[in-house]
Amino acid sequence: MRNLKLLVLLLLPSMLPVAVLAQRAVSPEAFLGYPLGSRYTTHDRVVQYAEALAKANPATMRFSEYGRTYEHRPLVTVTIASAENMARLEAIRLNNLRLAGMARDRMAPSEDMPVIVWMSYNVHGSEPASSEAAMKTMYELSRRASSSLSKSGLSKSQGLLESPLLESEDWFKKVVVIIDPCINPDGRDRYVNWYNAVRAIHPDPEPQSREHQEPWPGGRTNHYNFDLNRDWAWQSQVESRQRLALYNTWLPQVHVDFHEQGFNSPYYFAPAAEPYHDVITPWQREFQVLIGRNNAKYFDANGWLYFTKERFDLFYPSYGDTWPTYSGGIGMTFEQGGIGGGLAVIQNSGDTLTLKDRLEHHYTTGMSTVEVSSQHAVRLVREFRKFFADAMQNGSGPYKTYVIRMDGSKPMLRTRLERFLTDNGISYGYAADNKPYKVYNYTSGREETRSFSPSDMVIQTQQPKGALARVLFEPKSRISDSATYDVTAWAIPYAWGLEAWASPTKVEGGIGKGLADAVSTSSPNAIGYVIPWNDLASAQALSALLKKGVKVRVATDPFQIGKTNFDRGSLIVLRTSNTSLGEGLYPAIQQALREGEVEAMPVTSIPTAFVDKGYDLGSSSVRFIKRPKVALFTGQGISAYGAGEVWHFFEQELRYPLSLVNADYASAMRWSEFDVVIMPEGSYRFLQDKSGQDAFRNWIRQGGRVIALESAVTQLANLDLGIKARKEDEKKDKEKEKEEVGLRRYENRERDALMSSIPGSVFRVELDNSHPLAFGMPARYFTLKMDDVIYEHMKEGWNVGVLKNDPYVSGFAGSKTREKLKDGLLIGQMPMGRGSVIFFTDDPLFRSFWNSGKMLLANAVFMAQ
Repeated sequence: MRNLKLLVLLLLPSMLPVAVLAQRAVSPEAFLGYPLGSRYTTHDRVVQYAEALAKANPATMRFSEYGRTYEHRPLVTVTIASAENMARLEAIRLNNLRLAGMARDRMAPSEDMPVIVWMSYNVHGSEPASSEAAMKTMYELSRRASSSLSKSGLSKSQGLLESPLLESEDWFKKVVVIIDPCINPDGRDRYVNWYNAVRAIHPDPEPQSREHQEPWPGGRTNHYNFDLNRDWAWQSQVESRQRLALYNTWLPQVHVDFHEQGFNSPYYFAPAAEPYHDVITPWQREFQVLIGRNNAKYFDANGWLYFTKERFDLFYPSYGDTWPTYSGGIGMTFEQGGIGGGLAVIQNSGDTLTLKDRLEHHYTTGMSTVEVSSQHAVRLVREFRKFFADAMQNGSGPYKTYVIRMDGSKPMLRTRLERFLTDNGISYGYAADNKPYKVYNYTSGREETRSFSPSDMVIQTQQPKGALARVLFEPKSRISDSATYDVTAWAIPYAWGLEAWASPTKVEGGIGKGLADAVSTSSPNAIGYVIPWNDLASAQALSALLKKGVKVRVATDPFQIGKTNFDRGSLIVLRTSNTSLGEGLYPAIQQALREGEVEAMPVTSIPTAFVDKGYDLGSSSVRFIKRPKVALFTGQGISAYGAGEVWHFFEQELRYPLSLVNADYASAMRWSEFDVVIMPEGSYRFLQDKSGQDAFRNWIRQGGRVIALESAVTQLANLDLGIKARKEDEKKDKEKEKEEVGLRRYENRERDALMSSIPGSVFRVELDNSHPLAFGMPARYFTLKMDDVIYEHMKEGWNVGVLKNDPYVSGFAGSKTREKLKDGLLIGQMPMGRGSVIFFTDDPLFRSFWNSGKMLLANAVFMAQ
């Protein structure tokens, strides 16, 4: 018994997080057992501390789990408010939605409510100081919310000055704070666990030491190597979908996203750099300045360096500052220098930057944000209401309506688009009249007059999320400054391959109209079944059938049976070759489609293999689709983003098996084990030695298929595999450059460089959709160009996707770049023996929102055999 008592006493400290600590407020140091800044905290301990702190302060704090990551780590928030406001928290939330016109009830909103401030931390896992700062911020805010003291401001003991502006006023009378302490738990733990395993007993500040050299793929991204800070609008990742579902139930007035940048950089905070999208209101701009000045006051007092109005703009719509801004709030990015900094690092200045420094800076701007929001709470709420009222009354921008053609041939596409709009809080309907409208045609780039059918989707900008709808759908990006931080074009009709129009007048739309579910048919006399190949859902259906062992054929030419026309690429499942299934063939098809979550795909039974037009089903133009075994190169030297996009596409969308192979292993690789090898952007060392090249070539000639993406194409071009980069007249260019050198001014160096820049712009590609690589695609495809690379037309291979004379569509592209990007090859296939090499010079899966390119990649895997 004595030993048992002793054991309990010894274990008591480790039991505190779940027992004793829940009974009182406790500092991060007391809970964790070490001072903040002395080591990195794993995600589970961050969550445990947040939960314990909330349990210790139930009247003023609320802890909640809103989801799970791909690796099943919890996603959580902590809400902090005064006891009075916490007691009416649901009323505050509902009132905020009423202010935005997005509540389901019709109760009148009140402007006499607290402002909602949401602060997000650690969206990039290898920017870990922010979650450490989040713990300190939660603790200090919990003390303030629970305190009966009337004096506010930030104390000197916290590294800040007293605020003379709120000496007789409590912040939490006017503010509710929501904190997400870690947006990217998988990435954070990848970084923290690595760092804690390799760090020296005393932090080594030498930048060249191992603890400052993070290995591939790094902790920046999530499980699938996606940058979650660029996924707010697209919501391709499970973390984003769950977070935005919660965010849209609050719609905070202020959102801050805490980041880190290179460790030699000073701190960055608002106001942001140009370009600002012109939907951003004067008040949204003004508040950024107010925040910046308040932050500067505290940084100046402490002698901390910072910069504003540089580098980080407000344009690309899928960031943690822009998406909240386009959704009616005021979004801001705060960037602390620190990536690769470990616990301490020597900067170029000779100073040593520590983790403690980094978290203090983030803590300071976080507290300053709450302070300024409380000072301007009345106007924040009033302007928030005005933002949505203006949108509902006047719409946004030159176009009042965007119309998407939905003819019933792609039922799953309609479902995905409806989900995308709903996830972004954007309302839609279906055309309610057949009047002619003057509209802009996205595909042709011309004005025309057109009427619409009841099945066409209508998205009006006269709605609460009208500004966001405009930003996501406008056909031409309006850029106030061409020096941007990210891509400059992204319109959904281009990215999704939609037939769409923009109308300067309101097109009437009705809710609840649309298309009936696709009808499948089965007949006891059927000799087989046909599934259309015209959408990502078709590829998902094929994947499901192949995994079930169902043998599938493809029609390489159009055909007609009776009055039904079938396009090339149609999937044909015949009783022949599937005799083992007997009468269970059709049920097997239906079961496969259900398991693939594409049960809405239409399946047409056919009574004969004799066709009325085209080639009979026994013709050589109807061939088997081999179930390919696919490998993806990953690892050191490979783009983590590029590899992650393909990995995610196969596992989460195609649901098709994929082997991940480290590129460094290629020299010892058993190539014959695979039918298809995908090479994402990266550097491939095995291609630099003769034995590696020979093994690679032999595998292709014997039937292997390579799918090369982006810079991988350049490396294959250097191996003389039939594709050559187009070179301009170098002599002429050098002479022209020589003439211009003496005219350049140093202050214009960045602007001059923009002439050859292309930070993500849309170009029109002419497709040969009779080729298997473009089956199911329209004759025109829109690509997102991130560079000026273009290739010569192949003389022996297939030039499937080419740029013609005037292919530019939208976004910024420098004058030199636009002149170069014409009359060349972007997508092609070069036969080699029994195999081939497929080239995609641009990324067909860009951030998983370039949905039309997914069909191209599916064709490369399944059709171009």
